[in-house]
Amino acid sequence: MPSDTTIDETRAGAAAPRPADRARARSPAAGIVKVNQQGAFAIRLVALSVMLVPFAGFVEAVRLTLVGQVTMTAWVLFAVMYFIHMAGVSMGFHRMAAHLAFKAGRATKLAMLIAGSTAAQGPLLYWVATHRRHHAFSDREGDPHSPHLKDGPMAKLRGLWWSHMPWMLSEETSSWGRWAKDIMGDRTAFFVHRTYFVWLFAGLAVPAAVGGLVLGSWAGVWQGFIFGGLARMFVANQFAWCVGSVCHMFGGRPFDNRDESTNSWWVAVFTFGEGLQNNHHAFPWWHRHGVKWFEPDLSGWLLTGMGKLGIVWGLRDPSPTKIARVRRKIPGAAAPSS
Repeated sequence: MPSDTTIDETRAGAAAPRPADRARARSPAAGIVKVNQQGAFAIRLVALSVMLVPFAGFVEAVRLTLVGQVTMTAWVLFAVMYFIHMAGVSMGFHRMAAHLAFKAGRATKLAMLIAGSTAAQGPLLYWVATHRRHHAFSDREGDPHSPHLKDGPMAKLRGLWWSHMPWMLSEETSSWGRWAKDIMGDRTAFFVHRTYFVWLFAGLAVPAAVGGLVLGSWAGVWQGFIFGGLARMFVANQFAWCVGSVCHMFGGRPFDNRDESTNSWWVAVFTFGEGLQNNHHAFPWWHRHGVKWFEPDLSGWLLTGMGKLGIVWGLRDPSPTKIARVRRKIPGAAAPSS
């Protein structure tokens, strides 16, 4: 039975392996589980559903727009649910759960993790284990979704496509016991993990219900379901998956992380700062991805504000000295001032 300790108090499963685990982490086979045929079929069925069903919703959203059957309510629901979706993944799943970048009370943690579950990016344990393994083997053998591991003709193009979506069809998965043991021991986090499908379907049902109530019709229910549910899910996840594909191939590299992570500002804008991957891989435990104040990192700005209000705490800011030490030595490059 999981205890009532918080994610932040159980640092054994942090993104960086403990000294005793480092030798094992060097092996590409460390913490990787190959599922049986039935398990592989189930994984692929779920992954294809996540790819194709929201796409169908997006196509329907385009059709409704072209025939002029979209109301302002539908667009507002899209925007609100997009914010909940992306903020939950960025602040809850990623920075709080996967990297222990800050601490939060039980209610705040619950809200963030439930919001992240509406994204249809997988249950919390799956998400955290996959992401921590990505950091441990970034852009080398063992990375679950690097664009740089394909050989042969058009390797870069094939790798880019693989890292964007098809990697989710792999019969290999990341061991929860190896990469997310702390999540398994956290009562609140484990509860959200076990009830993942409740929150996933709530993310579809709630905007549908709101659309129906506001517009007073079944057409309103349908618009809410499509725009606040499936189309939102498709658009938000396409941007989110660019973090693993585009942001490991195209963009700036101010830090030498010994991997191919990059900063892509246009991805960062739509993912609330997640597109600043080179910054993040240089300092994965910090709550901000924006090293400079003007770099687009909405999640970092929100967390800073929440920290000042006492909603979250234990925020770790980039140290100018540390940044200057890690920054790639480029002739004429100036150390950041923030």
